[in-house]
Amino acid sequence: MRAVGMPLKGAERPLRPGIPPPLHGSGLLPRSAGPDPENLAPRPVHSKGTMIVKRSIDFLLGFYFLSHIPITLFLDLQVVLPRQLYSVKLRNLLAWYAEEFKDPLIQSTPVWFQSFVFCELLFQLPFFPAATYAFFKGNCKWIRMPAIIYSVHTLTTLIPILSTFLFGDFSKASGFKGVGPESFHERITLMAIYAPYFIVPFILLLFMLKNPYREEKRKKK
Repeated sequence: MRAVGMPLKGAERPLRPGIPPPLHGSGLLPRSAGPDPENLAPRPVHSKGTMIVKRSIDFLLGFYFLSHIPITLFLDLQVVLPRQLYSVKLRNLLAWYAEEFKDPLIQSTPVWFQSFVFCELLFQLPFFPAATYAFFKGNCKWIRMPAIIYSVHTLTTLIPILSTFLFGDFSKASGFKGVGPESFHERITLMAIYAPYFIVPFILLLFMLKNPYREEKRKKK
């Protein structure tokens, strides 16, 4: 038995005068009411200046790859392809450059240099049109990994080339048989001609490692 006036077990207690009833659990508001945590997550903000710098680098890389196509086709590949494929004017142009700037790699064409040019034919040349399109168009996320592979490969090949110009022995007793730069100024001039093909891939590598084309992924809770 229970005493008269005592509330049943589980029954709601009467409210005191002046105190509003609780909202949660009463059906008036859901317990999950409130701002969505995903909407509170910070999102990257790209300023106008950042976008201008990014597009400027895009256009620089686009012009680099566009200019590389005729240089590879009409000059570099003469080292590994039959001479009959090229006109007399193109052969004379390459011969003039090699003699004027005393480029030993073009005049004597060592086997290791020919292997670099052969890789340029097989791997780099097909990449040039795709890279030209991607950087001029902008925001092509698929170019990131191929660009990293290209830049690392090119930097690797330019290190022995530039080292040869700077430290190589071009005496008649060497493998170059007296063909090559004779003064320090001529060595620096040759390095300056090849330097853009080291500097631009290095910028490309840094640009891609910065990952400007990464898709922002939201964490699903």
